[in-house]
Amino acid sequence: MTGLLGLLASLATVPLPGSSAPLSIVVQTARGESRIPVQLDAFSSPVLPAPALLSALGASAARGEGWAEVAIGARSFRFLLGAPLYSFEGKVRPLAGAASVRRDTLLLPIQFLSEVLPRALGNRFRYDARAARLIDNAPAAVVAKVEAKDPNRLPNGLRKGHVVTVDAGHGGVDPGNPGLFFPQGVREKHVTLQLALLLRDELRRRGVHVVMTRTRDTLIDLYNRGSYCTEECDLFLSIHVNSLNKRAGYSRIRGFETFFLAEAKTEDAARVARMENEAVRFDRPGTDGGQLGGLDFLLKDLQLNEHLRESARAAELVQSYLQESHTGPDLGVKQAGLVVLTTARRPSILVEVGFSTNPEDAKLLTRPASQKNLAASMADAVVAYLLEYERKVGLVPVSKATSGRVGKQ
Repeated sequence: MTGLLGLLASLATVPLPGSSAPLSIVVQTARGESRIPVQLDAFSSPVLPAPALLSALGASAARGEGWAEVAIGARSFRFLLGAPLYSFEGKVRPLAGAASVRRDTLLLPIQFLSEVLPRALGNRFRYDARAARLIDNAPAAVVAKVEAKDPNRLPNGLRKGHVVTVDAGHGGVDPGNPGLFFPQGVREKHVTLQLALLLRDELRRRGVHVVMTRTRDTLIDLYNRGSYCTEECDLFLSIHVNSLNKRAGYSRIRGFETFFLAEAKTEDAARVARMENEAVRFDRPGTDGGQLGGLDFLLKDLQLNEHLRESARAAELVQSYLQESHTGPDLGVKQAGLVVLTTARRPSILVEVGFSTNPEDAKLLTRPASQKNLAASMADAVVAYLLEYERKVGLVPVSKATSGRVGKQ
C-alpha cells in the first residue's frame, strides 16, 4: 500500500502535457534520419506512432490485453495502456502521458523519446530538445556488419534497386482545384508539387530510386504521366488534393483517401474520377485522347492482372500509414476509373491527401512541418509495400519485413 501511495504521489508531480511539443521529432541513427510526426491523443498529450518509431530504431513491439511492450536490443519497456505508467527492469515508473492504441496503431508518449530512453539507455541515446532530435549512438559497425551479410540489401531491409514514380498532380496551365482555404495564390498544383518533392526526398533517404513526372510548375499531359513508370518501376503514386462544390456543410468534410484503378462503386468515387479526369482538357494537341473511350477495355484487362491486387494493397498501406500524420478521418481505399492510372501498367495508386475546401485540411496541407510528416508517412507506406512484396516472392525474411508494425499477440 505504501508503494502505491508513493507512486501516486510521484504522478502528482509529473508536469501536465503542454502545447510546446514539437510537430515532429527526428531520429538520427547509423542508418540515417527519420522524421516521426508528433500527434495528440484523446487527452491532448503529445504521442508518437510506434510503427514509424520502431522502424527508425530497428526495434520491435508486442501487444497484449491492456499492455504493450517495446524491445530495443535486449532491453524492454512495458506500458500499461491508458495509464501514465511504464515498467523497466522490474520497477514501475510514472509518465506525463499514457501509451494508447488508436485505429490499431500503438501510440507512445513523446516522453519515451525525450526522457525515458536517454535516462534508461544513456550510453546509447541522447535527446537534443532544442532540435527535437533523438540521437542513437549505436556503432555504425553494427549496421555495416548486417550489410556485409547481404551487400544487395539496405539497412531498412529493402533490396537495392527499387524504383517508384511520383506524380505531382496538375501543373502549368492546369491549376487543379482553386484551393478555397489555401493561402492567397496557392492552388492544388503548388501543394501537390511540394508534397511530391518531399516524398521524393524521403524515399531517396530510404534507398529508393525515384522518377518524377514533374519537378516544376509545368504541364504533363494526363495520358503521358503513367508512361514514366516503365518496366523497372515498382509503383506509380499520384498525389492530388480533393475538393467539393459548394453545398450545405461542404466545408466540414475533410480527410484522406487512396484510389486504385477499377470501376467506381460509389457516387463519391465517381465524383473524384470525374474531377480528376477533367484535366484531360489541358492535354496538348496530338495526345491520344481516344484512350478514354477504351477505359472499359483497360479495366477488364487489369482485372485479370496481378497489378490490380498489388495496387489495392499499396493503397491500403498508404491509408494505414497516413493515419499517423493526418489529423482528419481515414476515408478509406476506393476504386475509380482514373485516367492517370490507366497508362502506368504497373501497380498504381492516386492519393487524395485532403480537402482544400476544409479549413483544417487546407492548413495541414500547406504548413511545411505537416507536409514533411505526410511525405514521411507515404514514404514509410511505400517501403512497407515493397518489403511485403519482396516477402511474397521470397526475397526478404518475414522478421525483417514486419519489424516496423505492431500487432496483437
